[in-house]
Amino acid sequence: MNSFDYLVVIAYLAAMLMFGLFLSKQNDEGDYFLGNKAIGWFPLGLSAMATQLSAISFISAPAFVGLREGGGLKWLTFEFALPLAMLLVMFVIMPPLYRSGVISIFDFLEQRIGRSTRFLISVAFQIVRAFGTGIMVYTTGIIIEAVLGVPFLQSILAISIITIVYSFLGGIRAVVYADAIQMVLIVFGLLVCLAYAITFIGGFDIFWASIDPERLRVVDWTYAGLVTDEFALLPMLFGGFVLYVSYYACDQTQAQRSLSAKSLGDIRKLLTANALLRFPVTLLYCITGLAVGVIATGDSAFLSLIPDDRPDYLMPFFILEFLPHGIIGLLLVAIMSAAMSTLSSAVNSLSAVTIADLKGFGLQLGDARQEIRLARLLALFWGGLILYFSIYSGDISATVIEAINKVGSALYGPVLGVFLIAILWRRRTVLSSNIGFLCGVALNLYFWQFQPGLFWMWWNLIGLLVTLSVAILLSLASGKMPLAGGPANWPRERVSPRHIFLATTGLTLFVCLIFLISLSIERF
Repeated sequence: MNSFDYLVVIAYLAAMLMFGLFLSKQNDEGDYFLGNKAIGWFPLGLSAMATQLSAISFISAPAFVGLREGGGLKWLTFEFALPLAMLLVMFVIMPPLYRSGVISIFDFLEQRIGRSTRFLISVAFQIVRAFGTGIMVYTTGIIIEAVLGVPFLQSILAISIITIVYSFLGGIRAVVYADAIQMVLIVFGLLVCLAYAITFIGGFDIFWASIDPERLRVVDWTYAGLVTDEFALLPMLFGGFVLYVSYYACDQTQAQRSLSAKSLGDIRKLLTANALLRFPVTLLYCITGLAVGVIATGDSAFLSLIPDDRPDYLMPFFILEFLPHGIIGLLLVAIMSAAMSTLSSAVNSLSAVTIADLKGFGLQLGDARQEIRLARLLALFWGGLILYFSIYSGDISATVIEAINKVGSALYGPVLGVFLIAILWRRRTVLSSNIGFLCGVALNLYFWQFQPGLFWMWWNLIGLLVTLSVAILLSLASGKMPLAGGPANWPRERVSPRHIFLATTGLTLFVCLIFLISLSIERF
């Protein structure tokens, strides 16, 4: 990197801080955490995509596809379940959550089940989200260390401090609009990387002919994947379905975006946009990874720069070694801003959940200023805890993206089970819901520690089924009367059967299109 690259980085970071300052005035808690429900569906949709498809995906997905042993386009199977998962989110889970008027989705659990259930799930979310975000900060440290030569610890300290300051200022509006901007930058950066890589190889035909055929295999039809530690169609479909439903509906960092929408109609629009746009972006990640992987395997000098146990260094070193100055700085800006906005999203949502929990314990805040002041103090706490987690996150799995999904898979199924009980099961009880959740989590932790041969994507489905089964059976056995169904004065918004049919048909056809594209890649 030269001075021009550094200037690009500094200018962008300064602009983001000014952007946060410009949007730093909030009237109350609802304004700070939900933007007074006045944010448009399109920036919310881009923000939801950017939170997940951020710095982690930029470096880890291409590394898995293009370089990691046993990797390849099989990662695309992760996208098969997303469109169908969005149907359950937009028509079953989000409507009652949105109508309840909550800021923290775990308040909804207290309304529908009880206080202990709310705190149990809330604490689990806060621990796992802080840990998962710590992995993202860790990834950013890898990038800065590889490209700038700044020691890992110093780099994550710098990025975390800047992000905490930014989180202080902007609230959800700044987070959402910054996410939308960085999503555009990420896609632009991927297109630039792909164009330079294919040009260096000598054209698309040479590039495609140089790919290891095993890396083009999206679905391995030789086994179903019922008991395996590898990617297969069934665990990616069923496990991915549960993971995506839970992530977009029962994870505060994502659900908070839906709760910030103007109406349920806007929620359906932003979720549909995610369902339709994620696959093209993920495919772009994967094709870029294949192209850079071809360069790495054919250039021993370039390959020698990448440690055997650090495949995530593939993209950072490609950017540094093969792209011109100015573009290097811009791509580093895209990656850093993606990680920063992901971190700020986590800090913002964790603050919202923690404040709601403290109020549940009886905390009384005099006015809106005190609420916002406490939210910013909590941002300091969560920022520091995430920083601590980031230092010890590198050894969970061979690539960072799998590590995040492993952490989520242990809890996402059981958490979804509790929300479905809260929404759909009239005979729910506090004790049965809590025991069901703990049984689902305990079984997944057992699989993690003692059954490594079971692919971790199955944990999502298993955790969901165990939680539902235990909770329902215990509630029936208890003989107690069902709990009240929640506030009776929720405003209703009728969705016509025609809209449900069109959405279901359209997204199902889109899943079929994804299958056809994946199969055509294998046979191209």
